[in-house]
Amino acid sequence: MTTPDSQSHTIRGFTLLEVMIVLLLIGLAAGVVLFNAFSASQADRLQEQVKRLQVVFDMASDFAVLNQQQLGLYIDEENQRYHFAILNEEQEWEPIQESPTFAEHTLPELFYLELNLDDLPWEQEDSLFDRGVFDESLSVAEDGVSIGEEDEPPPPPQILILSSGDITPFSLQFAYEPDFGGDQPVYFRLTGQETVPLERIGPLNSPDEVLP
Repeated sequence: MTTPDSQSHTIRGFTLLEVMIVLLLIGLAAGVVLFNAFSASQADRLQEQVKRLQVVFDMASDFAVLNQQQLGLYIDEENQRYHFAILNEEQEWEPIQESPTFAEHTLPELFYLELNLDDLPWEQEDSLFDRGVFDESLSVAEDGVSIGEEDEPPPPPQILILSSGDITPFSLQFAYEPDFGGDQPVYFRLTGQETVPLERIGPLNSPDEVLP
């Protein structure tokens, strides 16, 4: 006959070494899953940043047309951020206060911006300069406002969004370029010609890749 005392000696629990091995295996498996999920999501996360600016830029264009005001987009490549501005009654550029949608936005870490305004088509007979809105140095074409004066106003934004619906032709590259790990770099381009909507291109494997 088996006594309770003898039964207690036949039930063996996990040893400390076995528990540690199981925990180690679980930790390794979870780490692999999290690493793969994070790596796979970088292109999606970058694309969301591109889509965000694409949508907000269209909203800014609608705002400019509906309110008959001149807007612009500042690109800060050094700090990887951008914000929209409006030309006020004093003919100076200032941040848009009406909506937080147009406020400054900074890209997440490891994402980068690069603006290109060169080699893009301008319709000479219909350009912003010919309309007399801006002079060729990109300063506001109004008396008493010029770069170089004391208490000079902020310079105009690189990308202009006019009340007529016209915009500055531009190409803005978004990049994910990891410094470590096995991730491959990913690139997107957001381009505008004369009017919205903007065109989103990507994902690309290199900054110079051209899709058919």
